[in-house]
Amino acid sequence: MAELSETEATPATGQPTVIVDDLHVVYRVIGAANGQDKGNSANALKRLLLRQQRPSVKEVHAIRGISFTAYEGDAIGVVGRNGSGKSTLMRAIAGLLPASQGAVYALGQPSFLGVNAALMSGLSGERNVELGCLAMGMSREEARERHDDIVEFSGLDESIKMPMRTYSTGMGARLRFAIAAAKSHDVLIVDEALATGDRDFRQKSEKRIQELRKEAGTVFLVSHSMKQITRTCNRAIWVDEGVIRMDGEAESVVQAYLDENS
Repeated sequence: MAELSETEATPATGQPTVIVDDLHVVYRVIGAANGQDKGNSANALKRLLLRQQRPSVKEVHAIRGISFTAYEGDAIGVVGRNGSGKSTLMRAIAGLLPASQGAVYALGQPSFLGVNAALMSGLSGERNVELGCLAMGMSREEARERHDDIVEFSGLDESIKMPMRTYSTGMGARLRFAIAAAKSHDVLIVDEALATGDRDFRQKSEKRIQELRKEAGTVFLVSHSMKQITRTCNRAIWVDEGVIRMDGEAESVVQAYLDENS
């Protein structure tokens, strides 16, 4: 497979926003070495009662020395098979996972938006809009000013007054993105949060990502939709078994990935 010799195929449009320097992330999984005990709480309790030896600890080297630089105006698609390390890499960039070795340097605090991004399930969507805006640093007045636009973007209409626990997965994902997209970010990470929306919402979201790029931000988009990557991103990174297989122009990386995984 042809690989790029350089890590940046498109010209930089501004200053660096994220520098990933020889990043390693290692998980420690309790009891993973013993297949019969996996997920079996009864066996774990039995060991405790009988004072048996604690289960072994298995190390999973999820990210293995990844390095790259992202710049202002980049929209970077992140592709790879399930378990390749994509989401782990994004969570490390967002500061949600510690580096076992190496470092991540970011301009400001990256904002992580995933399908399971936290909102308060017992509160209404309306209340979550306010809390989400405040959490992003807006004043109460700014939150009130953005409220109607956020609700319109989400397409929730009267459902915005209902508790979040009554929402479908798609409704929750739409609201999360609508809140996150209500302001510009130095770095915005979108991890599969657009996959659960309908076609109209995905089109609006892709347009908003392009607008965020023009506002001198950097967007990372993790998606299994190669069309979404090529429509939205100028650059793509292919992660495979915890390392970067290819980093360059989005269409070239996507084609190489499809050629190997078709």
